[in-house]
Amino acid sequence: MKKVLIGALITLAVVLVFRSCVEDKTNETILEENSMLIQQQIENVSKLIVTEGHFAEIYNYKDSQQLFGPLLTANKKALVVVNAEVTVAYDLNQLDFNVDAATKTLEVKNIPEPEIKINPDFEYYDISADYFNPFSAADYNTIKRNVNASLMKKVEASPLKRNARNRLISELAKFYVLTNSMGWTLTYEGRTVQRDLNELRLQD
Repeated sequence: MKKVLIGALITLAVVLVFRSCVEDKTNETILEENSMLIQQQIENVSKLIVTEGHFAEIYNYKDSQQLFGPLLTANKKALVVVNAEVTVAYDLNQLDFNVDAATKTLEVKNIPEPEIKINPDFEYYDISADYFNPFSAADYNTIKRNVNASLMKKVEASPLKRNARNRLISELAKFYVLTNSMGWTLTYEGRTVQRDLNELRLQD
């Protein structure tokens, strides 16, 4: 009888240990799966979020050079019409994040700054130049540089960057919904994001 009792206790102990090991492995498997799911979702979102805009610019270029003092000058001028396509994008492939399965935390460390690209199409009208002051490659480079600077000012003053920021917030909302539904925590710069996704401060 004593041997039977000892045998039963040993069997019970083995069963409990086995069940404990199985539960631990199950929990680890779930955490790993959740971690992989979160990373996969981030990879799916890691694409350029683009807002496009179109801008027009009319630019008058003039240049004068003095010949033999102020009595004689050589002039050149051009009327330039520019139509430009401008894109504002966030490359989330550069998103710095960490998935901690142990604490069930998705930490967003850093959000990349917006990338602004200007693709201008130049059309030149009314180009004229004196013999001693002809058009050169330097003039065309100056025109392009000045037009790009002017277009950049227009972009900064437009709602284009704000629209791109709002679209990025919409993409980041997927992280919050995903982590919240799985019982995880989303943090940014050491702070927990709870309700307001604008806590993810972005560069305007």
